[in-house]
Amino acid sequence: MTAVLEESRKRTPLPRRRPARSLPKLLRLGASVPVRARWTLRALALAVPLAVWWLASASGAVQPEFLPTPAATWSAGWEMAAGGQLWDDLWASTGRILWGFGIAVAISVPLGLLMGAFPAAHAALEPLIGMLRYLPASAFIPLLVIWLGIGESSKIALLVIGVVFFNTLMTADAVKTVPAELRQVSATLGARQGEILRKVVVPWALPGALDAIRVNFAVAWNLVVVAELIAAESGLGYRIARSGRFLQSDKIFAVLIVIGLIGLAIDVALRLLRDRVGRWQP
Repeated sequence: MTAVLEESRKRTPLPRRRPARSLPKLLRLGASVPVRARWTLRALALAVPLAVWWLASASGAVQPEFLPTPAATWSAGWEMAAGGQLWDDLWASTGRILWGFGIAVAISVPLGLLMGAFPAAHAALEPLIGMLRYLPASAFIPLLVIWLGIGESSKIALLVIGVVFFNTLMTADAVKTVPAELRQVSATLGARQGEILRKVVVPWALPGALDAIRVNFAVAWNLVVVAELIAAESGLGYRIARSGRFLQSDKIFAVLIVIGLIGLAIDVALRLLRDRVGRWQP
């Protein structure tokens, strides 16, 4: 059999491959990006969409009712800020997120730690949580209105439902990345189960848990806007819905930009916190 294979290889020549083209350094897999190039790319990522937006709106290709100019959007945002509407709506949405997301994190982080550290807990909880995370949070709105009314409780509960299941499983996955060797060495040195959990598992999994919180915080912002579209008298989502009824697209764009800027600031802050907490990780 070996002789037959060797004879076949001799008769069938290997296909010739063209030499690989030399790509620019920035396009190579895993290549490091210099600081100046990194900031240039970030600036272009904002400048190019802004320029396209300005060209599409200023040229008249799209009617102002559907796509306002950047200047009109700025004026609308400034008008809402000067009148106090923007700050009131921002405070209302932020308060709902702090309550809803805070409750979800307080529930999901201990559950995720339990599921990631103890296989028995994972076997008992993962089927139910894994099923519930596929249920759209917005589908619970009619039930939440029936159960809790149209007040703040139903909006906060919607945020909790939309975040808690995903954050639980993502935290559990972060805990599972703890090398088994670390736990074994700690146990060999005489550490008890509680000490291993506090001094080995939690510190190692904390950066990953912060990454999960950073990702799901964006989900919370999406859900608070959805919650405020129904039976709300304040909030950024309420402002979007109200502006839409009067075809005030400039105000809608202004609120969307505010949401994006707030989300970007929070994302950067959590990323810096993650890098500081997990600076010992590779």
